[in-house]
Amino acid sequence: MFRSLASLALLLACGGSLANTGVAFVHGTGKQTDAYDDYWQPPMVNSVIQGLPNRANYLVVNCDFTQYMWTSGAAGCLATQLGNFIAANHIDDLVVITHSNGGNVMRWILSNPTYDSRYPAIIRAVRWVDAIAPSSAGTPLANAVIAGNVFEAAVGWLLGYQNDAVRQQQTSWMAYYNANYLLGTAGRPALPKGFWDVVGTDVTFAPWNPDAYCGGYTLNAGLEVTKAWLTSCADGFIECASAAAAGRVWFYDTGGVGGHVLSHNQSRRACFGLDVVLRNDL
Repeated sequence: MFRSLASLALLLACGGSLANTGVAFVHGTGKQTDAYDDYWQPPMVNSVIQGLPNRANYLVVNCDFTQYMWTSGAAGCLATQLGNFIAANHIDDLVVITHSNGGNVMRWILSNPTYDSRYPAIIRAVRWVDAIAPSSAGTPLANAVIAGNVFEAAVGWLLGYQNDAVRQQQTSWMAYYNANYLLGTAGRPALPKGFWDVVGTDVTFAPWNPDAYCGGYTLNAGLEVTKAWLTSCADGFIECASAAAAGRVWFYDTGGVGGHVLSHNQSRRACFGLDVVLRNDL
């Protein structure tokens, strides 16, 4: 209901004028140089951009999100790429699709408009953020990694090892950032633009279930291992409470993709019609 009302308000605000819509894909933890092929993969990106009036108006961000969210390699890099994209393509209606820790980096920009002179123009251009499986309240997996208690090689792609982005996503650290530097969580002022959460609730890994193979069986099976450190409602990396902690929930996986669950790996893939949902959102 809230999402529908927000869409209606946006249409009324446009007053019949034609916006120049664009979409930006913002990856999660990791240092990416080819997020189009390696992180999102072509089926996801190419499906989503079919919802654009001009299919050339898309950006796949490549930044170093092993750093703290406010650094030049993280938020600074994101601001450079978003700002250049907006200016070069005259974008005045930008939908940002983030995944995992990418939501934290984007929320830093939205929360701190005076931190960098480039931020206000980006905020003005943003329609809203579709935050897929955001680690808004951190994850106990980051706690375990920093403590040196866990990290099987099969799931190393999730975080890497003891880098600054992992330290940042410790639950106590994110509680501090949410209370002091980031907007949109309980008890804090609202974000200046909508931040809509897609929440994954479980992992399908049984080898006889075809759902377990979307996005790669090995990665999904690894996420079932990491669920041992999480509550029962979790996508293998992010607990539901963390994914829903900032902004508003758009949908929980089973309610948005035909009864399927979305593991943390599958929520960055064209699995179970997620790509179509995001395409229609444009």
